[in-house]
Amino acid sequence: MAEAADFQGTGASPARRWLRRTVALLAGAPLLAGLFQLPAATPALAADSGTVSVAVDTLTPSAPTDGDTLTVSGTVTNTGKQAVTDAHVGLRVGPELTTRSSIDRVAGNSSDIQSSARSEIGGKYVEKFPKLTPGVAEPFSISVPVDELDLGDSGVYQFAVSLSGQTSAQPWKQVLGMERTFLPWQSGEADPKTKTTYLWPLISTVHMTAETGSNEQQTPVFLDDDLAKELSPGGRLDQLLSLGKDLDVTWVIDPDLLASVDAMTRPYQVRTGDTTRAGTPEEQALASHWLAELQGAVADKEVVALPFADPDLAALAHNGTSVTGSLSHLNEATDVAATTVRTVLHVTPSTDFAWPVDGAVDPSIVKVATSAGADRVIARSDSLQETGSLTYTPSAARPIGGGTTAVVADARLSTAFQGDLMRASASTLAVQQFLAQSLEVNLQTDRQRSIVVAPQRMPSARQAQAMAEALTALQSANWSEPQKLTAAAAAKPDPAATTTVPSGSKYPSSLRKQELPRSAFQEIATTQDKFDNFKVVLSYQYRVVTPFGRGMNREMSTSWRGRATEATGFRSDVVTYLDGLTDQVQLIDKSETKLSGRSATIPVTVQNDLVQGVDHLMLRLTSLSPKRLEIGGGAYSEQQVKVSGGHSQTVKFSTTAKANGQARVIAQLYTEDGRKYGEPVSFDVKVTEITATVMLVIGGGFLLLVLAGFRMYTQRKRAAAREAEEGGPDGTDEAADSPENQDGTADHLKEESGSPPRADDPQQPSDLTPDTATESTDPSGAGERVDR
Repeated sequence: MAEAADFQGTGASPARRWLRRTVALLAGAPLLAGLFQLPAATPALAADSGTVSVAVDTLTPSAPTDGDTLTVSGTVTNTGKQAVTDAHVGLRVGPELTTRSSIDRVAGNSSDIQSSARSEIGGKYVEKFPKLTPGVAEPFSISVPVDELDLGDSGVYQFAVSLSGQTSAQPWKQVLGMERTFLPWQSGEADPKTKTTYLWPLISTVHMTAETGSNEQQTPVFLDDDLAKELSPGGRLDQLLSLGKDLDVTWVIDPDLLASVDAMTRPYQVRTGDTTRAGTPEEQALASHWLAELQGAVADKEVVALPFADPDLAALAHNGTSVTGSLSHLNEATDVAATTVRTVLHVTPSTDFAWPVDGAVDPSIVKVATSAGADRVIARSDSLQETGSLTYTPSAARPIGGGTTAVVADARLSTAFQGDLMRASASTLAVQQFLAQSLEVNLQTDRQRSIVVAPQRMPSARQAQAMAEALTALQSANWSEPQKLTAAAAAKPDPAATTTVPSGSKYPSSLRKQELPRSAFQEIATTQDKFDNFKVVLSYQYRVVTPFGRGMNREMSTSWRGRATEATGFRSDVVTYLDGLTDQVQLIDKSETKLSGRSATIPVTVQNDLVQGVDHLMLRLTSLSPKRLEIGGGAYSEQQVKVSGGHSQTVKFSTTAKANGQARVIAQLYTEDGRKYGEPVSFDVKVTEITATVMLVIGGGFLLLVLAGFRMYTQRKRAAAREAEEGGPDGTDEAADSPENQDGTADHLKEESGSPPRADDPQQPSDLTPDTATESTDPSGAGERVDR
């Protein structure tokens, strides 16, 4: 962005402001000369500058107006080896700073007493210390009416707190320490006021895994308890919420954070080393309270939703676009963002803003950002720098082609609260510097402009407190008014502002080193391929699509920058968990199987240890020796498999033996689209088929049995014929001539034929007459058959 502060301007017109400031500088020249001449009224500068450390912890009000009383408090610490005596703390107001770069220079040398401000303000506005012991911090507090500061027209003034005293080695009055800061002064209402948009980010690191408990409730599992700590009173997220709800800001929210906190309101698990513990009722109540507070805070505010898990757009643009499927993850993350925010917060967010890391852009980043539907890219002025002759900071909105608007945040204001602000003095200096830069922007020109401030993504609790303090002062100041981000993006662009996106070669190397490598996107693609192969066999795919889909979104998160080891571990955990689920549907190992006939069945068992059932699976049994053993009439056979959760199913395959010996058989599960699922199971089948010789022997034996039966039949028939011949010459039995035998024979024949005897028959024998002669004990004659 153009360094407008390097050029003079005025509140009413640039020419009059330049003239006024020139006159002020000329009028102040004698004072400056007097300072360096060190008149007797002014303590000399210490030869060993910095003997005493001065810390300004509070300065209220931060942007005073007419009639206010300025109160300055802090501590002074003797850092030398000798005691300081006859010491006092005084206040000094220096000349007006007329450029933004001059504010930077003062901030970079805030304790430099060689560049001291003017003389101390009246002697009564001091605090005295008879003695400062080495290493001991002494507090001070001084109040002075603003009217006593002798401020001129509106502008940014140097303001210093100095410690004057003497030591035994240098027994004369001298300045031994000083802290310089800024006093923004706007007399009366500015016209026009700067429209300021401040982004208030609610973004955190990745907290949830892709894992869910092995139960019907799908209990989520968290990486650690860091999120609970951030939500606790005084924690980072607690501070961002409690401070932000009273400010007029645009909330920029990662939907993954909302989903994670929402998951904490119900039963969940937390990893603790190699085990897990259940989330406590206190943690659940903490999450519920935080969400309820956030719902109230954003009810009437503008909310911008980033893509789910805040994907690293720059890493994706530089290393991921060549990997198939990477952009689809960004699209999914964008699609789910609005739904998540509406579900949890009950507000409809804007989803057409993309926010690359630190607002650094190049053409590839812009292309990736807009590919997911965003038509507004939040850049920063130290990336999209001004190349023209503008003497002021232009409005944020810049058309950069293709219907895309770059919303360029001011770099100085956006980075004002970075760094370590744990010390109160550092925080106070940051607040005063922010306000000074904001006022200087307003004083540059009489054009009204829309300025956007995009701070760091994850400010600490202390940084958030400093941001809130500065914003509270700014929103009550008389040179700025708040504006929503959508309004800033829609504001009329300055025609002289640059619209050229810098080339990729100008992308900061320090940021490029922190990006996810191409190998990370390849791992994500491999995981997606495995997951696609797994989910198609499930009866209820939706139960795993959400946790794994969001898990892969989290693998691309911006929060992994500077945390390469953690990022690798997270990706590995997702794959390990997916492999574990896949392995829960498996084939049971088989030992050697024996077949003792030409045809038999081979059973193969599929075990499903998942909670839900599996379907759409095919089990294929393949013979590697089909000439010895056929399966289903060929080399292999397939059958569909459907197994309920926690059960097993045995599938039987018909086989045909062709020859003796050992045949290798492989069982493999396949999805319906022909992709292998899980590991195969191989086993041997030992065929003991009955040989042709044995079959001939058995067949011959059977034929002999048939022939023997036929011979017995013919022999009996011949014997009956011989018996009939032995009865007499005429072929009848001699006994048959008697009437008794004739009658008996007739009765016998009747009974044999099944006809009942008549009542007028001469007799009813009780036993049948034997139809064979009594066996003779005499030696048989030649050629006779003997029944035994």
